[in-house]
Amino acid sequence: MSIVAVIDYGMGNLRSVAKALEHIADPDTTVEVTASPERILQADRVVFPGQGAARDCMAELTHRGLVDVVKEAVRSKPFLGICMGLQVLLESSEENGGTAGLGILPGSVRRFPDGMVDPRSGDALKIPHMGWNQVHQTKPHPLWQGISQDSRFYFVHSYYVAPTESDQIAGVTHYGTDFVCAMARGNVFAVQFHPEKSAEAGLALLANFLCWDGCV
Repeated sequence: MSIVAVIDYGMGNLRSVAKALEHIADPDTTVEVTASPERILQADRVVFPGQGAARDCMAELTHRGLVDVVKEAVRSKPFLGICMGLQVLLESSEENGGTAGLGILPGSVRRFPDGMVDPRSGDALKIPHMGWNQVHQTKPHPLWQGISQDSRFYFVHSYYVAPTESDQIAGVTHYGTDFVCAMARGNVFAVQFHPEKSAEAGLALLANFLCWDGCV
């Protein structure tokens, strides 16, 4: 029996992530949405999803006693971050006038600049970046297995990650500017897009995660 813990810190679309995982999981895999430190640390794999503001996310993690739990899960087992679950892994964010992150991955989180323009149409680009966009895989990874280069995934965000170590970049997307949409280091893989909302490509990524042993 394999257990996948989806971290519940009171924010985000946890149920849709859990349902997507349940949809592609084999009968021997249990998906559990939980805020229990013990259950998270007992799980074989951990998913850290989320939406909303970085400051609120960090406040809830602190309030629920989950900061050290997340850091331990990152050290010890296959770990998938989704959307806010990517951004707060970095050291800091420009959001809310400046917010400290968990400092697990080196780099910062920046807001898309105002005044971005679509180079083809000349139309102003809206913030947040919302909808389907292509993901260009920048290095091989087990979670990309079977997913075609430049497949489309679903995004909803106004901020993007700016890592300081280029070897941790696993995917990029273009929206006014090229931005990093996936990072990978050791047993950690984290994405800005929402695989649970990304049809076949997203389900393929989640299925790859459920089979991944954390090695690259």
